[in-house]
Amino acid sequence: MALPKPGMPVRGSSSGRPIMALLDLLGRRWILRILWELRDARLSFRELQERCDAMSPTVLNQRLRDLRDSGIVELAEEGGYALTATGTGLLHALLPLQRWADEWQKKIAAKPGQPAPKTARAKPDRKGGAAAKVQKKG
Repeated sequence: MALPKPGMPVRGSSSGRPIMALLDLLGRRWILRILWELRDARLSFRELQERCDAMSPTVLNQRLRDLRDSGIVELAEEGGYALTATGTGLLHALLPLQRWADEWQKKIAAKPGQPAPKTARAKPDRKGGAAAKVQKKG
């Protein structure tokens, strides 16, 4: 599968719009999980694989290649994989979606007869870093 790029047709769209390329990339299995795991620290391949529920090394290699080729993740000189400034910006851009999802969950849980699900809330980290830390409520 070709790497989605702005200006080129992608899965589900021939428009070439940058948002469609981004959605195609983010919609690939494990991409969002990899970004989430790299939110706070540089991780080695093995650490990343363990945090991603023992994803196959072939799939992890391919996803990391896609993210590197997209300028979202880099192989750090010190070793391990880390978000680039572009990757950090992407995680910040996704935070409003997290807030929307939290509100959506509350609305669904407020319906009669629905059990109240456990929630996770995203908070920016203290260092002003990439994304968020998840804290369980209740």
